[in-house]
Amino acid sequence: MQKKLRNLSMAALFAALIAALTMVHVVTLPNGYVHPGDLFVYLSGCLLPAPWAMAAAAIGGGLADLFGGYAVYAIPTVIVKACIALCFSAKKEKIFCPRNALALLPAAVLTMGGYFLADNVIYSWAAALANLPANLLQAAGSAALFVLLGFAMDKAGVKRRV
Repeated sequence: MQKKLRNLSMAALFAALIAALTMVHVVTLPNGYVHPGDLFVYLSGCLLPAPWAMAAAAIGGGLADLFGGYAVYAIPTVIVKACIALCFSAKKEKIFCPRNALALLPAAVLTMGGYFLADNVIYSWAAALANLPANLLQAAGSAALFVLLGFAMDKAGVKRRV
């Protein structure tokens, strides 16, 4: 029971962080924005069991789209963010381990591919193609932040304490 409560509490915290930090527009683009929220999608996958991380990522990302004025993206975001969280593993002793470092590649592919498909359905093939560089920038920025924060959190022993 204590473990379930811990996982529920951590998932709720991650969902709130993902929603809040996704709505922080670092760079605003014509059909979206670059944000630090995906960093916490990655971290949720590293610190929570997969179903909890997927739920936190889906709920946080979906709520950010609903509250941030991008409701048309809410359903694709729920799917994409849940899949991204699944790429990472909480079963390792460190946050930034070889497996989670490699997970940055499928996370980028899912970000770019998922939103390419969404843009293609919502707008057009040309719009989807035009948004690919922004989605690549989003994935690259999140990966860089993950590397920096992952190393710092490992150095501080966060995973042992959680």
